[in-house]
Amino acid sequence: MAVMGISRFERFFRAAAGLDVDKNDLRRYHEFLDAKLYDLLLIGQAKAKANGRDIIEPFDLPITKGLQESIHRFRRLDEEIEVEPILDLLARRPPLDLAVSDIIDEKLSEIAGGLTHALSQAFRIMYPDRRNPQTLQWQGVQRIFDLLL
Repeated sequence: MAVMGISRFERFFRAAAGLDVDKNDLRRYHEFLDAKLYDLLLIGQAKAKANGRDIIEPFDLPITKGLQESIHRFRRLDEEIEVEPILDLLARRPPLDLAVSDIIDEKLSEIAGGLTHALSQAFRIMYPDRRNPQTLQWQGVQRIFDLLL
């Protein structure tokens, strides 16, 4: 990730939850994002297959009320920080058995932004006194997301 992208993500995590992230955190974040987008799309694929379709549509994705609210919060916060263009590059679509609709491709960076906002809030809830999350905190937050997504 370019230096400009790193500084924007640092600003985003600081604005969203008062967190100070470094390059190691951004590597962990990227791994988290890849895994959670894959999980969402995998469930979407299963739902599309169960309904006899060969294209994953937005309504196939398990977007919860909480994630939808995080997507809205991300949009508001992103207006000043402008992280979404970087998320367009980071939010990679994993290889799947089914095709993904164009609408999902267009919305993938916003979904990634919602996951990012939810991630920052999870750190604040689980570790309210921690400003710079370490490996142990990352593992704890990721375990919670693994349970829910």
